[in-house]
This record gives sequence, C-alpha cells and structure tokens, in this order.
Amino acid sequence: MSTLNRRSFFKRTALSGIVGATVLTAGKEVLASPSEIGQVGTLIDLTRCDGCAHEHTPQCVLACRQKNQSRFPEPEKPILDYWPHKNHEDWSAKRELTNRLTPYNWTYVQKVTVPTASTEETDVFVPRRCMHCENPPCAHICPFSACTKTSEGVVVIDDKICFGGAKCRDVCPWGIPARQAGVGLYLHGAPKYAGGGVMYKCDLCIDRLREGKAPACVDACPQQAILYGQKDALLERAKARAQEINGYVYGEKENGGTSTFYVSPVPFESIHQAMVEQVVDGKPGLPAMPVGVGNAMDQANNMAKAAFFAPVAGMVAAAVAAYRTMKGDE
Repeated sequence: MSTLNRRSFFKRTALSGIVGATVLTAGKEVLASPSEIGQVGTLIDLTRCDGCAHEHTPQCVLACRQKNQSRFPEPEKPILDYWPHKNHEDWSAKRELTNRLTPYNWTYVQKVTVPTASTEETDVFVPRRCMHCENPPCAHICPFSACTKTSEGVVVIDDKICFGGAKCRDVCPWGIPARQAGVGLYLHGAPKYAGGGVMYKCDLCIDRLREGKAPACVDACPQQAILYGQKDALLERAKARAQEINGYVYGEKENGGTSTFYVSPVPFESIHQAMVEQVVDGKPGLPAMPVGVGNAMDQANNMAKAAFFAPVAGMVAAAVAAYRTMKGDE
C-alpha cells in the first residue's frame, strides 16, 4: 500500500461493500480499529453455508470453542441447589455437545429441511448464536448490570458479576444465554439462597475486534458464509444479496433490530416453522427464529422492572468493586 495509507484503504473498502475478514486483517497487520467504523456486525449467507458437511464439526463451531475454552466454567462439586429451585443446570458432563448452545458451546449450526416454492424440500444450514441486538432487553433487565452493550454494538456478559438469574434468557426471543451452576459470585455470598450460577454466550470475540481482527468464526469459515464489518454496510449488502437471489433478510427488524443479519433463499417463516417442529436428541425445543418478533423492553411491565432494578444494579456494582478490591483483583 505505497500510495494509499491503511486507514484510507479500510474506509474505502468498507464503503464499497467488501466487508469480509480481509477488511480488518491482512495477515497479522491491523488495518483499523472498531472505534474508527462505529458499530460492527455480521452477515450470514445461508446460500453459502453447508454446515461443513464433510467435517465432524463445523469449522466456525470449532474455532469458537478453541478460542474460548480457557473461559469455560469449571463448577465446584457437589453443586448446591438454590432456593426456591429444587434443581440446577449443569452442563459440565456434556461439554462436548456441539448441536445446541451451552455454557461450553457458544455457537452451533442447525440443519433444517424446509419446503421451497416448487413444493420440493431443501436442506438449510443456519449458524446460531447471540444476535447482538440494537436495543438488547437482556442488558436492560439484568438486575446486576452483568449484561451490557459495548460501543462496538456487542452484547457481553461479565462472568465475574453474573449471578445466573437467567432474566437475560427470559427476555431473549431466541433463548440464547445458557446457565452453568456451581460457578460465579453467588458462591461467595449465599449459595443456598441467591443466584443460579453464571450465564454464557457469544461475545463476538470482542477482544479480537479491539485488536483489529475479525471474530474467530468468520476467519474459520471455509465457504466465507460469515462476513464481518461495519453494521450499516453489512445491512446494505444483505439487502443487495437478497435482491440478487430473490431471497429474504432476517435480523433487521427482529427484536427491534440486531447486528446479525441472515440472507436466505427461502422464507424465514418456513425456517422458523421447521425449527419449531424439529426434534433433536429425541426432544423438541431448540430456539427457533420467529419473524418480526417485538422487543420485550417495549412492554410497559418490563420497562418498569428495568427502572426498579436500576438502583439495585448500582448497589451491586459497588459491592462487587469492593469485593474485587478486597480480594486484590484490582
């Protein structure tokens, strides 16, 4: 790049719609930081994803697990049940599962068979993980401010202050966060009466983004089915791709808008219905993809809850800061 500096190169390529992994990285050379492009996102093209059919595990799933394995929970045993519940969520003996979201698996590829316009059926492979919403109800409803949205538009959970109450999962249309008992701050307080563990989910490799790199799943995809870049540019590209294939876009309006966009050659209503009817490991119930679903925080009662919990979150944050100082973490 002798006649074009790196920052100018990045801005021009982003505007031109070239938003793949090469926009942010060229080998190990950092071209730009997320702060220079505002909010980021991903575009998942279902015409390209084949679920890594010839592999035992999709490459995006493997890359996610390898990148995050040092952060996976190691629960204290025996795990105590917590009041008023009489059981707990323990995935530690199932950490090798890759066909659903768990505290040890933050993305997976869901294969569904859907009808097409010609009445024939086709297999569709759908990478699933956190949608990173524009107005995330999970971040607003958390009474401990453990779930927040960063300036890059990424929704993250701080496992050091999460009590595992699962309110984030309750208000998520896709039921994304997964809970692991036997870990977390609640163990140091009243383990029999408060909290349920820690919630885990995709954080879009926020540490990599801040180094000017793409998420691990993006770099790993052999079909370039997952693109990463500036959010608005990705949405425009998604719409253009949908028009090109006479297809459909998902994620622009769902839950008030997200930073994850899907493009499909078949209607998402059909994908959603196929997911609702799907049985995995002998059981139904994997999160589906409701079309046009509203944002839970638009409901008056949830807004009231968020307002009520705001001062509580402040007090808890102060207590956590004091706890970290006492332990010598800060």
